[in-house]
Amino acid sequence: MINPKQVAQQLNHLIQICLDGEEGFRQAAEGVEAPELRTLFTEFSQQRAGLAADLQREVVRLGAEPAVDGTIMGAVHRGWLNLKSAVVSNDEKAIVNECERGEDVAKDAYEEILKDGLPNETELLVSRQYALVKAAHDRIRAVQKSFVHAS
Repeated sequence: MINPKQVAQQLNHLIQICLDGEEGFRQAAEGVEAPELRTLFTEFSQQRAGLAADLQREVVRLGAEPAVDGTIMGAVHRGWLNLKSAVVSNDEKAIVNECERGEDVAKDAYEEILKDGLPNETELLVSRQYALVKAAHDRIRAVQKSFVHAS
């Protein structure tokens, strides 16, 4: 039998990662000049907010208290992203690299929770979200590679 309290703790970790991603992508969107990057990062920021909200509802359904803010590690990451975009004026390549690094963390976290085994309804939710996170990761990686080929 899967312990609902443990599942809620795992989901709260994903919530924190999604909220970190929401903020990171929002800041990335503000730090780039290219309209297509700004649109992409804004879209991913909004997506992460929605993923976090869905996970928060699931935690409540499991009878636990949902996380409402990001992680300390995420705050450090966001601070570095702010510093990077401020110091290196509009260095879109560096911003994309940071977003890709954040996406690696998100993708890995989803893969880890799916390995642990979840109740059916929760697993469906997390699997659906994982597909979105993986697609975003792959899209950011493609953008990152386009910078490499452009240089």
